Amino acid sequence: MKYLIKLIVAAALSFLSLSAQAQPANPYELPDPLRMEDGRTVRNKRQWINERRPELMEMFRSQMFGREPGPNAAPDMHFTVLEESHDAFGGLATRKQVKISFDKDENYYLVLLMYIPNNRKGPVPAFLGANFKGNHATTTDPAVLLPTPEKLATFAPGYKMEDRNANGHRWEYEYILKHGYAVATFCYNDVDPDFHDGFHNGIHQLIDGDKPRNGESWGSISAWAWGLSRCLDYLETVKEINAKKVAVIGHSRLGKTSLWAGATDQRFALVISNDSGCSGAAIARRKFGETVERICSSFPHWFCTNYTSYGGREEKMPWDQHELIAMIAPRPVYVASASEDSWADPVGEYYSLVGAASVYKLFGYDGITDREVPGIEQPVVVGRMGHHIRKGEHNVRLYDWEQYITFSDRFLK
Repeated sequence: MKYLIKLIVAAALSFLSLSAQAQPANPYELPDPLRMEDGRTVRNKRQWINERRPELMEMFRSQMFGREPGPNAAPDMHFTVLEESHDAFGGLATRKQVKISFDKDENYYLVLLMYIPNNRKGPVPAFLGANFKGNHATTTDPAVLLPTPEKLATFAPGYKMEDRNANGHRWEYEYILKHGYAVATFCYNDVDPDFHDGFHNGIHQLIDGDKPRNGESWGSISAWAWGLSRCLDYLETVKEINAKKVAVIGHSRLGKTSLWAGATDQRFALVISNDSGCSGAAIARRKFGETVERICSSFPHWFCTNYTSYGGREEKMPWDQHELIAMIAPRPVYVASASEDSWADPVGEYYSLVGAASVYKLFGYDGITDREVPGIEQPVVVGRMGHHIRKGEHNVRLYDWEQYITFSDRFLK
């Protein structure tokens, strides 16, 4: 089956009010997610699950994110409850702070902050995502623990303690809780500090030590995704949470992470990408906004080194990002963009959903197939796919959470 997407982007760019100085998108031919490497066409979901999906996973592992370790790579992992209270947000929720240690001596660990609604009947669904600035920076709650000086010392050189609630607008805890969901988060630096020191820090150092790396060795995005899966391991032990109804969510580089976590760990029931852009939801072949060459130059530690070979030659990639979306099928997926975020290519993010729709159809679900990009703040939900373009900048706002809650209500309740 010939699968072509040839785009005329000028109208779409005007439609989204993207900056006039932005470069035009590159015309491209999108790989067919249902065309196998030997030329055969996938005809049914069994063939997708057993043959085509493993082919794509191999491409992403060997050529982009690297080969993540298995779930038992840290055999001494254990959980310690650091603090628990039933009167968070004036009695709205139970707050729980848990240390997830990856080694016996607890030198490598993350701290998971959880809020669980008190007004519940039975286990509740949950949102799980990493944060950028520390758990304390996601809320005004004075009881949320600060990173220890020892933990801060492992972060990027020059990293300074963020103020409490510095990023609180991205975590609408009370809104989420009032809609019947638990929410859990940890600082991504806890798992793998976000700077390039040759992978001698964080979970890479614990699992790999000084073992030589190669072109397929896992990068930071794989490490953060691995950390999300270990948090899900813990949520499976919490009786107040329905661990079979956990949505993984992320913004920007952590949106790339949530997509990869959703692909590698099929326990996640729903996947949300917020402004994930290049190497996340956006079509790489468009070469619009941030490109593979630019992202690998700025953040080489996010990926395996094989990925750098596609800089400036995205058309040579044997995959594209719509196939990352496709590997989430048949689970629900939501991709969100922002109108002023041209660097993340909102048009390219939308077209990844269009490109993955044929895989959802294999499972009997409709997908987004309309080639006309939706208007700003005109959410589109078709089958198990959702999308919106929020007015404004590269960020997470209440409007985004409103759409995520509405979408998740369809599948997690």
